[in-house]
Amino acid sequence: MKVIFAGTPEFAAVALQSLHEAGFEIPLVLTQPDRPAGRGMQLQSSAVKQYALSQGIEVLQPLSLRMDSKDPQRAEEAKAAHQRLLSTPYDVMVVAAYGLILPRSTLDLKPCLNIHGSLLPRWRGAAPIHRAIEAGDRETGITIMQMEEGLDTGPMLLIEKVAIDDSDTTGSLHDKLAALGGKMIVAALQNYAQLEAVAQPEEGVNYASKISKEEAALDFSQSAEEIGRKIRAFNPFPGAHGTVNEVVVKLWGAEVVAASGPAGQVLSADAQQGIVVACGTGALRLTSLQKPGGKRLPAAEFIKGFPLEGLRFA
Repeated sequence: MKVIFAGTPEFAAVALQSLHEAGFEIPLVLTQPDRPAGRGMQLQSSAVKQYALSQGIEVLQPLSLRMDSKDPQRAEEAKAAHQRLLSTPYDVMVVAAYGLILPRSTLDLKPCLNIHGSLLPRWRGAAPIHRAIEAGDRETGITIMQMEEGLDTGPMLLIEKVAIDDSDTTGSLHDKLAALGGKMIVAALQNYAQLEAVAQPEEGVNYASKISKEEAALDFSQSAEEIGRKIRAFNPFPGAHGTVNEVVVKLWGAEVVAASGPAGQVLSADAQQGIVVACGTGALRLTSLQKPGGKRLPAAEFIKGFPLEGLRFA
């Protein structure tokens, strides 16, 4: 079976590697254009491109696949990409976190399967892992689905659940789901003729909107449980934070404790009790923090260079 693969971040690269190592022929990979990244804002290739090139797989990086785009450059690149797909013999396209919309002209060429990091239809959209943790879900999973023009609305072929642990961050859960997605897409293609497509339920649909940096500013009038979930959901990106004496402090780890006080008030900040901050309901013991320009530090180390006793998070 010949597979064209479309994806961009590490989540997708794991699936691409799984397909390649399982012996599927991959004549072409689609991924997003190189983007500026890091402190020097140097152009950086996607994780998918890096893996594809390391294996000698051809890479195509169109700005868009929509031939009807009003942007002439995007339209021309889309037409060129479409012709490349037409001239490439393949049986199926596998898509994982590609980041570009696949138009009807692409979907109609060959079957398109998507690796989605949610138990559909629970979280459709761009950030299902973040939103599952933020919402307090106890489980998530991977859905292998047939793609159609609607956003993650296609029929499901395979689905497998994963428990969300109280200690899971988006980073740790991402790694679990990426590995599972790679395993499941290999199984799906190896047994493709036997798979049965099942329509998604009409109830229980939620949209996992893209994470914005503005969301990372914590509101300590919320409950300790809500804030704790946000800290886990926004780790590693964009990093939840609070402001103390006009200094933005990123919070990477916390646990709910039984304490109370004015919302945002630091109730303790010492080696014995740790950094305990009151919330709208309950309190959090902060376990990992970072000040601007510094490293992530355990609470006991952080307060040596940034005393918090008696201060308040805004």
